[in-house]
Amino acid sequence: MNAPKPFLVTTPIYYPNDVPHIGHAYTSVAADFVARYHRQRGEEVLFLTGTDEHGQKLQRAAEAQGTTPQDWVDAMEPKWREVWDRLEISYDDYIRTTQPRHEEVVKQILQRVYENGQDDIYKGSYEGLYCVSCEAYYTEDELKEGNLCPVHDRPVEFLKQENYFFRLSAYADRLLEHYAAHPEAIEPESRRNEVLSLIRGGLQDFSISRTSFDWGVPLPWDPDHVCYVWFDALTNYLTGAGYGSDPERFDRTWPANIHFVGKDIVRFHAVYWPAMLMAAGLELPEQVWAHGHLLVAGEKMSKTKLTGIHPFELTDHFGVDAYRYYFMREIAFGQDGSFSWESMTDRYGADLANGLGNLASRVLAMLASNYEGVVPDPGADGAAHARTLPGLADDVARRYDEAMVQVALSGALAAAWELVDAANKYLVEQEPWVVAKDPARADELAGILYASAETLRILAVLIAPIMPGTAERLWEQLGMTTPLAEQRLPEAARWGGLEPGTTTTKGESLFPRLDG
Repeated sequence: MNAPKPFLVTTPIYYPNDVPHIGHAYTSVAADFVARYHRQRGEEVLFLTGTDEHGQKLQRAAEAQGTTPQDWVDAMEPKWREVWDRLEISYDDYIRTTQPRHEEVVKQILQRVYENGQDDIYKGSYEGLYCVSCEAYYTEDELKEGNLCPVHDRPVEFLKQENYFFRLSAYADRLLEHYAAHPEAIEPESRRNEVLSLIRGGLQDFSISRTSFDWGVPLPWDPDHVCYVWFDALTNYLTGAGYGSDPERFDRTWPANIHFVGKDIVRFHAVYWPAMLMAAGLELPEQVWAHGHLLVAGEKMSKTKLTGIHPFELTDHFGVDAYRYYFMREIAFGQDGSFSWESMTDRYGADLANGLGNLASRVLAMLASNYEGVVPDPGADGAAHARTLPGLADDVARRYDEAMVQVALSGALAAAWELVDAANKYLVEQEPWVVAKDPARADELAGILYASAETLRILAVLIAPIMPGTAERLWEQLGMTTPLAEQRLPEAARWGGLEPGTTTTKGESLFPRLDG
């Protein structure tokens, strides 16, 4: 019997022309949240990320610093891995487009398309308005204020050169047929409608080579030309899946389940990329998820506008798990969303410190003071005092699962926090600190504290994909002996997993008070 297909999830590969900002990290945290969740379901996961290290923009950046492009990217790339490591991004493979393994795949795919018998690659000349940052041509109608790139707000350049072109125009009908049969292949719906409108409006062939610079993969049949950065960059997904190096793994792993991208590069992933795969005779990704922009003061993240906040500016104050939670909870995934220090502070206080953190502190403190930390056996009478918590926990776990499958990340966390709020409300209503004073109500006290502790155990399981460090600390405080990493949904979120007699520990607060 063949093993199940791994769940293949990717981020875009990032330009290491500067350090990461919280807009880049938004994509990576989302992809990591989904990857960890699918591992928790017992699935094999392949999570890819990396850096896009070729192209004119990087060559110019290196020249401006008086160094070579390779030395430039070698110096910049570790700064990206440092951020992903700090943010607990659990990628399985990291692709650099300057790696020999990737350059070989690019050459193989180029040659495969060049020789496919459909003349999909041809030589021609092109002149037009070109954005170096996008590595893309624009029409005058697409520009802002006459000559500004619609993505980067920088002046475009007039460029004329002899290139090889990919015959994108030949794939419009096939793309429309594919998306008619698989509407889920582009999410959210607003991005899907945008892509369909673009295709119906007519596709232009695009250049796949450059001769104006030499920092790139040479075309295998004409080494005077280097590969256009998007043809190079998009192919990284094939490299990570094992194309050309491990055919057995590639056949089992490809196609990708989800490509996570920002909405400004959706056309490359939902138009260029599938057409390239069609031309190469390869399967198309199951889904491209194009999220909105992360805005600061109403504008997209930008280094040039000094809105490019480095993630460490926030993690040093709020902590890594609070950072991860905030962005996934605050913004409906797929829509634009605004960051502010004030909203992050409010969310930290309400959801984390006063919500989950306060719940854990109260329950563990009462277990310590009344049972020397040992989880009591509620018995049949005591269990009746759980009230609605068992049923709500089951319902929350079900809705959390449904939301995660649909990549409704904020909705999944909102469901989990219904359980947090309900458990805090339950304690206020049941007043176990009052019940504890009456020996005749011992069974009632046992039932209340068992139900509260079991709710914490289920919450630790549910928050593990988004707040792995916090979940692990809570798991340890609850005295669980089986590793949290071995817990599998949906079984692990079912009521009754906490064994009476387990010894808990009231440790440090999960979310300490913030300074300043």
